[in-house]
Amino acid sequence: MRYILNTATDPYFNLAAEEWLLRNTDSDVFMLWRNAPAVIVGKNQNTAAEIDREFVEQRGVAVVRRLTGGGAVFHDLGNVNFTFLSLGVRDLAIDFARFTAPIVAALNAMGVPCAFDGRNDLVIDGLKFSGNAQHVEKDRVLHHGTLLFSAHMADLAAALKVNPEKYRDKAVKSVAKRVTNISAHLPGPMAVETFVTRLMDEVSGGLAGAALGLGEAERAGIGELKTAKYATWDWNWGHSPDYGFCRATRTPGGLVEVRLDVSDGVIRDARIYGDFFGVSDVSTLARRLVGCRHEKTAVMGALADCEVGACIRGVDAQTFVDCLF
Repeated sequence: MRYILNTATDPYFNLAAEEWLLRNTDSDVFMLWRNAPAVIVGKNQNTAAEIDREFVEQRGVAVVRRLTGGGAVFHDLGNVNFTFLSLGVRDLAIDFARFTAPIVAALNAMGVPCAFDGRNDLVIDGLKFSGNAQHVEKDRVLHHGTLLFSAHMADLAAALKVNPEKYRDKAVKSVAKRVTNISAHLPGPMAVETFVTRLMDEVSGGLAGAALGLGEAERAGIGELKTAKYATWDWNWGHSPDYGFCRATRTPGGLVEVRLDVSDGVIRDARIYGDFFGVSDVSTLARRLVGCRHEKTAVMGALADCEVGACIRGVDAQTFVDCLF
């Protein structure tokens, strides 16, 4: 077993690191890592339907799709993530209990009474502090989980809050549960950095040593994967399942209702309704949207030379674009 303390906090890099190591490591791995504020969505989820887009854009929160299924989670530096990579596995059935057992044992050794619960959670007194997911590839298994240590709960709730009436699809939706921070259940105060060190020591049985980290060649390979995949719109947003979007907005020109059909993150059909007035037919706007990414910058570009106010009196391009998100 190789023990890695990944000190990078770039969410795009860290998600890429898991996939790169899964494909390239020649030994089993246990890795601890933390992310700067980010929403991490499951592989099969509709990104737009899982987040409060306005909140994450205003706060500069990264949005990254991971390799595994399950629901969306919020990461910040008060959240510790762990990854197990197991090679040469014969029984490829999903087994959360096997990989979470060392974490449960480590936390109990620190005086935190916790247990595995339900489908893929770790809990303290019934309150969730860890969600887990797995990805199987050939005879290799990637298992990772979150550990809420001192996460900012208000940001967690705000980032994952979205209006369910906007999106209609069959993608996996996250299920809200009551959560808690590990730090609130420790016998005494502990910094998150100290917790990481203690956790690594407990899981490794004191064998991890002090020289932990990714090598230069590994970081280069991970960086290439980050650029090609994990930092791209196509993976994080375009990979979403098909969905329908509907939103009614009260604007200076009247009520504007927009209905979109979106596939691979691209608007395939658009309809605009409302009690507004205009000189030009509103279908002009709808046609401009078809073939455009369902993303603000792309939509603004598609409307660059279009006189929105002629179609919807009293509404400029920015106001109209806001109706689409």
